[in-house]
Amino acid sequence: MGSDPINSIADLRELARRRLPRALYEYIERGSYDEFTWTRNREDLRAIALRQRVMRDVSALDLTTPVLGETWALPVALAPTGLTGLFWRDGEIHAARAAQTAGVPYCLSTMSICPIEDVRAAFDGTLWFQLYVMRDRGFTAAMIERAQAARCPVLVVTLDLPLQALRRRDPKNGLAVPPRLTWSSAGDFLRRPRWLLDMARSQRRTFGNLATFFPKKGTAALSEWMGSQLGALTPPDLAWVRDRWPGKLILKGILDTDDARLALTVGADAVVVSNHGGRQLDGATSTVTALPAVVEAVAGRCEVLMDGGICNGQDALKALALGAKGCLVGKAFLYGLAARGGAGVSLALDIIRREFEVSMALSGSRRARDVSRANLVLET
Repeated sequence: MGSDPINSIADLRELARRRLPRALYEYIERGSYDEFTWTRNREDLRAIALRQRVMRDVSALDLTTPVLGETWALPVALAPTGLTGLFWRDGEIHAARAAQTAGVPYCLSTMSICPIEDVRAAFDGTLWFQLYVMRDRGFTAAMIERAQAARCPVLVVTLDLPLQALRRRDPKNGLAVPPRLTWSSAGDFLRRPRWLLDMARSQRRTFGNLATFFPKKGTAALSEWMGSQLGALTPPDLAWVRDRWPGKLILKGILDTDDARLALTVGADAVVVSNHGGRQLDGATSTVTALPAVVEAVAGRCEVLMDGGICNGQDALKALALGAKGCLVGKAFLYGLAARGGAGVSLALDIIRREFEVSMALSGSRRARDVSRANLVLET
């Protein structure tokens, strides 16, 4: 790439590929089983055509978007992603600060490398927390209390991980937390000296939220404990969370209209139309295909967000046009983080912002909140 300007998420993706060990790069990059759903997320978004409009006044553009009583500067937030601090030292903190500068929320994963207290201490922007509801209700209740103490206005409960799907590349690549230097990984690590030096200087290389709760357990024990804690969540489980959480509650992992209506019965303020980025049920529908029916099913009784396949500003525009209030992006910001740290996350958000702004204007809208199906060419 040389001195060529970085002006697309694809450019950041290539820089991330060069810097990261293969195990971590493919953790970001790929999906479960044969990756049919992972592929559909992107292909179905690409297949939607934007409607070009001219002779409209788009001289003053407004990208702000109201979501859950807050105003986002751009209809995109940073999704909860596990292991973020392994892509760049203190990665969650760098990403959170970049999100604050961009005027959008950052959602911290339960499986983050930096614990929630460290992230909150490092910045004062909008911090959401994503919760895995464990069989150990003591741990879960403690995490809810920690999210409250960290002044998180929103709790995001992930529903689509009752058990772990097989992501074929992870075991083949020997993915481990923290990354282990073995005979098979040594060559790959040594070809990534910048990443290796960065990790050598890091004080945080394990699951921070778990390690804080179980300080005497090693990494292997934490991973084993996590695997034993997954389980299906039913409405009574979610009602238990709702009773303990005073802020906004988002349920993530909705693809089906019946599930969307069930989410309303447990007091969800919003749902995320999500298939875990194509990393769980392979063969499931794409998120953008499921989105319109979910929007119709909730009928304005809660807000609808979307993730899965959102890799540029045009993707975000299409999601808004089909009824989403906003989008969560994961891969796009992780590419930026892995490539250039916090500056890379800011660059990724700037790229998405510009793509969204130009595409919104050329499809005839002046305000993000006015984007609708009128911005699309849809089959009748």
